Amino acid sequence: MDAHSSAPVPPPGCPAHGGRVPLYGPDFAANPQSYYDYLRHYGATAPVELAPGVNATLVTEYSAALQLLQDSATFRKDGRRWREFNEGAVPLDSPVVPLLMHRPNAMFADGAEHLRLRQAITDTMARIDTRRLARVTQQVSDFLIAQFGYRGSVDLVGSYARQLPLFVFNELFGCPADIGDRVLFGISNMFDGINAEQAAEVLYGAVGELVTLKRSRPGDDVASWMMEHSSRLTDEEMVHQLALLLSGTDPEGNFIGSTLHRLLTHDAYAHQGGLIYEAIDDTLWENPPMANLAPHYPAVDTEFAGEQLKAGDLMLVSFAAANRSPILAGERKVGSRAHLAWSAGPHACPSKDPARQIAMTAIENLFNKLPDIELAVPESSLSWRPGPFNRGLVALPTRFTPVEAARPVPAANATNRQEPGKAGEKTGRWSQFLNWLTK
Repeated sequence: MDAHSSAPVPPPGCPAHGGRVPLYGPDFAANPQSYYDYLRHYGATAPVELAPGVNATLVTEYSAALQLLQDSATFRKDGRRWREFNEGAVPLDSPVVPLLMHRPNAMFADGAEHLRLRQAITDTMARIDTRRLARVTQQVSDFLIAQFGYRGSVDLVGSYARQLPLFVFNELFGCPADIGDRVLFGISNMFDGINAEQAAEVLYGAVGELVTLKRSRPGDDVASWMMEHSSRLTDEEMVHQLALLLSGTDPEGNFIGSTLHRLLTHDAYAHQGGLIYEAIDDTLWENPPMANLAPHYPAVDTEFAGEQLKAGDLMLVSFAAANRSPILAGERKVGSRAHLAWSAGPHACPSKDPARQIAMTAIENLFNKLPDIELAVPESSLSWRPGPFNRGLVALPTRFTPVEAARPVPAANATNRQEPGKAGEKTGRWSQFLNWLTK
């Protein structure tokens, strides 16, 4: 055998000799696993570029990722420690900066401040009644299916997977439709790196309006419950805590869409019963909705996994790469939930149980209503969203036997990517849902 036959081969668009590996562009979006496979030749960590001029160290190995996520003494979350950003080496207009820069919420806090902000989230989310969540998800699912069920074809990402979490969160958070639509616009474009600075302004402006609304008119909803919490959050903290939670609409849409993709493209799954649970777990293992995130910064110069790091170096965890670490080969069992899709340690996702419940209810109801739904295009023609952080389909075209709508529903409005300043039709969409419920 040739001595060089086992050398790692960089994927298209990936630098073959030295330098940092770019986690952006169409080649990365099309086949990120080939990039992760290549990155492994660096060891447990690898030098990457998140966007032009934005460097990071990416943790790709499972045990190293766990060590990082669980060691809050050595690795801190406060984004104000980001050394290269503070030194002016990071372009201020970079599309990834709005998602990485410090915010006064639990994600970017350490120590006692993190405990205070985190407790406000966990106590608030614990008040969500699972029966209410199931009922709302079922109602939203029925409404969305009624809008396209008579047509016999639909893009399940644009018309179902990405819309459903927004509707559910609108109800749980007491979020009016016009505010909710701007939230989705802001979150989607921040994750995709599309006009990210403007998207961030839209998101935080919309949530600020929600906080003002709930201060004057509290209700039986997540936003109002968080205001009542003993942590006594300021308005600024409320905005950033709620924005953090509402940002779950984007990965939740990716999660639902990728699980539907798996069910429609893998013959091993049936469209009913316990196999949906298996498809959900397999998606979280092999195609997690957040592929690379969890920014951390060494508190001091340190060595980690054989790599010398400076204080304030940006480190990210590749959940997608870690879940496929070679050390896990043969260890993973059916039904195992030891994956890192929800992160781990003190900053693990506090909403993983509601997220699973929403996805399960949405997928079960879809296949119950449209049992013969199938992919309408070759799988090879599907494309994935850009950017280094998320993992989600752009579209999932399907076809099925048309079904008569249970209730008359006006035609669906424009795409979620519509400019938020032109959201008049979008406000009507929420009104359509409320009117539909009362008929």
